Amino acid sequence: MPIDFAAYILLAVLVIIVIGSAIKIMREYERAVVFTLGRFTGVKGPGLIIIIPIIQQIVRVDMRTVTLDVPSQDVISRDNVSVKVNAVIYFRVVDPDRAIIQVENFMVATSQLAQTTLRSVLGKHDLDEMLSERDKLNEDIQEILDKQTDSWGIKVANVEIKHVDIDESMVRAIARQAEAERNRRARIINAEGESQAAEKLVDAAKLLGTAPEAMQLRLLNTLYDIAGDKNSTIVFPVPIDMLKGIFGENANIPGPFVAGGDQTGQPARPAPASAGTAPGEASATKSG
Repeated sequence: MPIDFAAYILLAVLVIIVIGSAIKIMREYERAVVFTLGRFTGVKGPGLIIIIPIIQQIVRVDMRTVTLDVPSQDVISRDNVSVKVNAVIYFRVVDPDRAIIQVENFMVATSQLAQTTLRSVLGKHDLDEMLSERDKLNEDIQEILDKQTDSWGIKVANVEIKHVDIDESMVRAIARQAEAERNRRARIINAEGESQAAEKLVDAAKLLGTAPEAMQLRLLNTLYDIAGDKNSTIVFPVPIDMLKGIFGENANIPGPFVAGGDQTGQPARPAPASAGTAPGEASATKSG
């Protein structure tokens, strides 16, 4: 009797073990790749699945997006500048059976492929392109990786270059280059401003030339602006046309003159010549 009871207990334990090994529960993000006697027979999950113990084995595959950090790589750019570049890759398994059957370890394989692709793609570009065109480089790397990992059942969703580390000497050289570029742009902008100002001045001169009165009004406006600064001395040019209107024919005399006549009612007379004036010049002025 005790022997039969022990046998029943042993049999019940074996049944529980077999049932426990036959029943598997897959989470929503997991899939089970099933092998029957070593041959692939299908993908099951998620939820409750039943397999035949000993005859069938399963391999769990995570279907979530994986974040893979690519280690820093030494890259020589096309213009022979040595830099260190690292990146991050986002991918996920879309075909579990190929991810298990076609490649031994898809995580390691994807990581190694990402490193070699990063070096080969960035080596074809200049340093300026690495720094200013990261979006284009990310798309190129992502396209190459996605094409090569498609046979493994892996979809590369995104690639992002995180850091581009440059030697300190190159940083100083780039700073000098950027400063020279800013100076060049400043000079070009200044020259363009001078050219536009000259064009506007020519247009303004043509417009003022059509109406001489406008020039006088502009002169008076300038004097008003100068007087507003509370200056004690104001020096301004007097147009010849204005002198003609005030002094008549005497405005054409090249030398100095006294306008309006003297107190005796005599007409205007030339001013006496200075000590440095030649006699010939004085007589010419008088005859005029």
